[in-house]
Amino acid sequence: MINKDRVFVFGASGHAKVVIDIMEKQGVFEIACLFDDDASLKGKSVFGYPVAGGKEELSRCGVKKGIVAIGSNAARKAVADWLVTSGYELVTAIHPSAEIARGVTIGDNCVVMAGAVINSDCTIGNHVIVNTSASIDHDCFVADGVHVAPGATLCGTVKVGAGTFICAGATVIPNLEVGSGVIVGAGSTVVGDLPDKVLVVSSPARVIKHI
Repeated sequence: MINKDRVFVFGASGHAKVVIDIMEKQGVFEIACLFDDDASLKGKSVFGYPVAGGKEELSRCGVKKGIVAIGSNAARKAVADWLVTSGYELVTAIHPSAEIARGVTIGDNCVVMAGAVINSDCTIGNHVIVNTSASIDHDCFVADGVHVAPGATLCGTVKVGAGTFICAGATVIPNLEVGSGVIVGAGSTVVGDLPDKVLVVSSPARVIKHI
């Protein structure tokens, strides 16, 4: 019989539903309860798990391990930083259908969703989402707080800076560097290095805004 880690999930939105499903399928976690700072969600439930409240109720749960199930990069990292500072341990959820190659390292508080592929010798930081059917090829480096959205592709040896959002269906060709805090619009194709804090769209991608 598997000894399961008893954990909480911080977040009770649609993204949390996916995270909960992944954790159930992994079979190594027992979800104790959910938390969310949206006061209107207290007392409700998601897939039968009660929403106990926000940060102020967390200490009453008695569980010291958990995961942040928030889609927003900035909000996810902010809650994660608070949890770590407060002495909580963060876990990572990986769907059983995800393909993780040899030499891959994945940090804390990450979610790797169904059908995702992470190829050889990639480094994935903390608080990263690799969403449904996203593909990260060999020798990529993905910094903390990045979201690689459904169907997005990072070709080989791509570096992505902290807090960047690679939107659905976007592609970054090989050997490029994408800065921190960048948004790559859905379906865009990145063919050159990108500086920090820009919004790019189209194929080939072009900067339309500094953010």
